[in-house]
Amino acid sequence: MSFKVAIIGRPNVGKSTLFNRLVGQKLALVDDQPGVTRDRREHPAKLGDIKFTVIDTAGLEEAPIKKLEGRMRQQTDIAIQEADIILFMIDARAGIVPNDEKFAGLLRASNKPVILLANKCEGKDLEGLYDAYRLGLGDPIAFSAEHGEGVAELYRKVLPHAEKFESQEDDETLEWDNPLKPLRVAIVGRPNAGKSTLINYMIKEDRLLTGPEAGITRDSIGLEWQWSGPDRDWPVKLYDTAGMRKRAKVQEKLERMSVGDGLRAIKFAEVVVVMFEATRALDKQDLQIADLALREGRAVVLVANKWDEVENRSEFFTHLKERVATLLPQAPGLPIICLSALTGRGVDKLMPAVTSVYVDWNAKVKTSDLNIWLENAVSKHPPPAVSGKRIKIRYIAQIKTRPPTFVAHCQRADDLPESYRRYLVNSIREAFEIPAVPIRLNMAKQDNPYANRVDKSKRTKRT
Repeated sequence: MSFKVAIIGRPNVGKSTLFNRLVGQKLALVDDQPGVTRDRREHPAKLGDIKFTVIDTAGLEEAPIKKLEGRMRQQTDIAIQEADIILFMIDARAGIVPNDEKFAGLLRASNKPVILLANKCEGKDLEGLYDAYRLGLGDPIAFSAEHGEGVAELYRKVLPHAEKFESQEDDETLEWDNPLKPLRVAIVGRPNAGKSTLINYMIKEDRLLTGPEAGITRDSIGLEWQWSGPDRDWPVKLYDTAGMRKRAKVQEKLERMSVGDGLRAIKFAEVVVVMFEATRALDKQDLQIADLALREGRAVVLVANKWDEVENRSEFFTHLKERVATLLPQAPGLPIICLSALTGRGVDKLMPAVTSVYVDWNAKVKTSDLNIWLENAVSKHPPPAVSGKRIKIRYIAQIKTRPPTFVAHCQRADDLPESYRRYLVNSIREAFEIPAVPIRLNMAKQDNPYANRVDKSKRTKRT
C-alpha cells in the first residue's frame, strides 16, 4: 500500500513549490502573495526511487471556523490526520515565529514522523536554520524548494519510514472503457455557481472549501471517486476548478493563473460539466465556456444549479433548451441537468448523463457502414456544383475517436461549401446515433495521378 506525505506550514513558506517539485509538474499555483493554496491537493509523487502520495495544504493560521481561514485550517487538520509522514516547513529567512512553535507542538502531539524543512536557505544567512532546533522536531534540513537544495538529505530522512510501506504501481496500459481507468470529469463555470458544493455532495464529504464568498477555489483540484452505475462501477476523477469571469474583468495576476489552471483542466478532461445558475439561464460567459470545451473536442454536459429557486420550471426549461439549440448548434441535443447542489435534488441524474456522452464521445463506426451511408446521403442531396463543375465525394473513413473524427476523400475539397459539410455531419449524427458530442469531418483532396505528367503536344521544340 502506498503512503501519504503531507506538507504543512505557515502561509507563503514554499509548500506548493515543494509539492510541484515532488510531483514533477507545475500543478499547484505559486505566487509571492500569501494564502494562494486553499483546498488540500493530493497527487502521486516521487523522491528518487520512493513513490508516494503528496498532499499540499493551505497555510496554517489561527481563525474561527466561520471565517474562510478557519475552514482552510480545518482542511489542513484533515491532511495531518490522513498523512503517514509530515514535512513541516518553515521560512528560514523570517526565522521562527510564535505560530511555528504552536503548530510544532500540535505535530509532536500527532505521534507521526515529522521532518523539519528550513526553506529558503539559498543564502549564507542560516540564523533561521539554527533557530529551528528549538521547535523540538529534530535536526532541520537546510532546504530550497525552488532550487532543489537539500533534496538528497530529505530522501535519506524519508527512506527509513518508506521502507515500512509496500508501494504498488500499475504500469498496465488501459483502454478507454477499461473499468480500472478513471473517467476524468472537469466541473467548470463562473464564480459562485456551486461547483465545489456539487462535488462535496457527490462524494458525500466536505472535501472542498465552500461558502458564500465568490472565488474561494483557486487551484484545479482532482479527487478520486467511485460511482455505482446501473451496469457497473465507474472510477471517476472529479476536477474542481476556479470560477471563470469575463476576460475584461480578470485583472489580478493570481486570478489569471487560476483561470489558466481551469483551462488546462478542460483540455485534459474527457467530459466537461458546465455549471451555471439556473436563474441566470446561460449568459454569454457560460456559452463561451461551453463553446471552448466543444472546440477542444470535449464531451459536454450542461448543469443548471439552484433549480429550487426557479419559478414556472416547465416553461423555463423549454426556454433553456431552445436557447441551447440556437446558440450551441455544433452539438445538438446537449444534455441539460437541472439540480440543486445544496439540497442534492436532481444530482442523481448527472452521472448517467456524463457516462452517456462519454460513450458517444468514444463512438466507432465501421468503414463499410460509413460508405453505405455516404452513398445514400450523396444520392439524397448531391454536393452543389461550383463554377459548373461537380464535386465528387468518393470515400469516407473514421480515423480516430474522442471525439469521433472522419476523413472524406473527394475532388476539389476546397470548393465544398461549409453548409454541405454541416449536412454531412448532421447526417452522421442521425444515422449512427451520435448526439451531443463534437464530430469532426475533414475533407481530403484526392490525388491526381496525371498531375506531374507533361502534355507532349505542349512541349516546345529546342532550336
